[in-house]
Amino acid sequence: MSLTILTIVLMAATTYLTRIAGYLILRDRMLSARTKAILEAAPGCVLITVIAPHFVTTNPADLLALAISLLAAMRFSLLPVVAISVIVTALLRYLL
Repeated sequence: MSLTILTIVLMAATTYLTRIAGYLILRDRMLSARTKAILEAAPGCVLITVIAPHFVTTNPADLLALAISLLAAMRFSLLPVVAISVIVTALLRYLL
């Protein structure tokens, strides 16, 4: 298994575990709106750690894809943004 595939699988598992762990651990407790908001934001934080290193890249394709992804994030929900980001990054890396 390549390192890239292993990384993707581990990130997916971590994202999923952060999503369900809070609910499993705290399922018998009354949660405030603030606590629920934190539990909802945790998986996004995991995904941000993947994106953050691209802010310091010098690759023009990655920088342009990052800018497009940020613009898409202001307009769409998470799933379309991920799809747009993957497609745009692949195209720009191929073309540039």
